[in-house]
Amino acid sequence: MTAVHPVDMPLPFGRQLTFGIQHVLIMYTGGITLPLVFGAAIGLDQATVGLLISADLLVAGIITVVQSLGLGKLAGVRLPIVCGSTFVGLTPMILIAKEYGLNAVYGSMLAGGVIGVALAWPFAAIVRFFPPLVTGTVLTVVGISLIGVAGGLVVGTDSTAPTFATPSNIGLAAVVIVIAVGFLCLGRGVWSQLGVLIALLIGIVIAIPMGLVAIGDLGDTAWVGVPKPFHFGAPEFPITAVVSMSIVMAVAFAESTASMLAVSEITGKRISKADVARGLVGDGLSGVLGGIFVSFIDTVFNENVGSVAATRVVSRYVTATSGVILVILGVLPRFGAVVAGLIPKPVVGGVGLVLFATVAVVGVNTLLQADLADRINATIVAAAVGVGLVPEMATGMFSRFPTSAQILLTSGVTLGAGTAFALNLLFNHTRIGDYARAAVTSEPRDTTHGTHPFQGSK
Repeated sequence: MTAVHPVDMPLPFGRQLTFGIQHVLIMYTGGITLPLVFGAAIGLDQATVGLLISADLLVAGIITVVQSLGLGKLAGVRLPIVCGSTFVGLTPMILIAKEYGLNAVYGSMLAGGVIGVALAWPFAAIVRFFPPLVTGTVLTVVGISLIGVAGGLVVGTDSTAPTFATPSNIGLAAVVIVIAVGFLCLGRGVWSQLGVLIALLIGIVIAIPMGLVAIGDLGDTAWVGVPKPFHFGAPEFPITAVVSMSIVMAVAFAESTASMLAVSEITGKRISKADVARGLVGDGLSGVLGGIFVSFIDTVFNENVGSVAATRVVSRYVTATSGVILVILGVLPRFGAVVAGLIPKPVVGGVGLVLFATVAVVGVNTLLQADLADRINATIVAAAVGVGLVPEMATGMFSRFPTSAQILLTSGVTLGAGTAFALNLLFNHTRIGDYARAAVTSEPRDTTHGTHPFQGSK
């Protein structure tokens, strides 16, 4: 009789629920930060931001259940993972919203999701072209480029407004950062894992006497309800927006692949290319559902991967329970509206600074898996980071280009990912790289650069 792997064994109900709730608490701040930042960046009202939060939790819950339990032979990696919205898509979404409107944001996300589902299996076969050299570079660019967005929430974006750069708001954000750093560095176990959430809650308490918390009128907000499909109207599909969101999906694929392999290593359950492909289909489905229910593209949350490693609770039924809890929270519109009103922008900005910088640190850590002592690899990273960050540092650099092209050219994600992918392909997968290295060494080149262990498997 074949023994059942611990990943496939449910726990007693009480333990399963307890650990499921813990996973939700660990991912919650990161899960709701993206809709809060996106809403603030494009000037959405509290009710609409509340809707985005509800939709975000609903889709994250559905995808978490799919990834944990599987959807037949179609989708789901069947590992203990929790999914949530990826920050990789934030900047492109803001740019698309400002240029084309929200209909185009969610139309392009829907199209990107469909493309993602269609390309999940081929992508699993060519994942070697997205090694840590590429994914680490992109994550570093994403994290650094988003710091400006978080800073804008703290100081404001209108320099003529009386509240712009208010010392009290900056002080509030600083307190939130100090509290988060304190718990993250000095906390033990769950206290460290919940450090950012605790900082957010304390920030809200401090903001109340400052007059920054305003829940507003919830009279028209239902207690229970599913987000309305295509809330902002019929989806639109500008080609540059679709291309941009498709690139976001490819980056999310690479990020999720690395996380799925990490969970496989932690749990001791080997996965094949087919398993990874089904997991990537789950990511693609998040884009489809996100486009329909005005949510976001989801990927595997690394914070929860860390929780699996720390607790050694590897049952996928635990994370499926987390997904059910997220779905329940997602169909409580009033809950989302309250959250949107409770958290003032300086608190969101302070939390965002920690989270976005953490994304950059994850990118740097990923790059440590690549051979940066190799001058060509180091040059690839340097060029991709420079190209990816230049539109963030030189505002208006592409303002004279056609408006349709600006969506691609002003996105650090698009430029950084495209540059890293193209240069890695050129110098690490063609004879040009061999020729370049031959000029300084007789050693054969290593084309793995941290490639994945199932390469070559069926």
